[in-house]
Amino acid sequence: MPDARTSPTVALCNSADLVDGGLAVPFDVVYAGQTCRAFAVRFEGQVQAYLNRCTHVAMELDFQPNRVFDASGRWLMCATHGAEYEPTTGACAGGPCRGGLIKIELSEHDGVVYWHTAYNLKPFEFPI
Repeated sequence: MPDARTSPTVALCNSADLVDGGLAVPFDVVYAGQTCRAFAVRFEGQVQAYLNRCTHVAMELDFQPNRVFDASGRWLMCATHGAEYEPTTGACAGGPCRGGLIKIELSEHDGVVYWHTAYNLKPFEFPI
């Protein structure tokens, strides 16, 4: 498997767009051949990204556009059934989870957040 530090990167957003425990930055990816929504957040100063797909029922987590943190800003939470996930790992932290969120590797430098492609995770490209 390729090393995430050497895989192709895609500029996602400016670092300032991600505020600790704040709104997510959404983006589209092709994961295992399917177009999916993903999101990036900042938690405890570090940028994190996941597929926006609850493991309980394959629904997006947001209860309002780009709001994936619970009211405390401590957990990523599925608005539909209350499943909670650890923001740094995506692991199930409570509620009706069936495993953890699918993590997307990010890096941050020179004021820009980048996401790293992988063999099963590619940028979504609009057809011409």
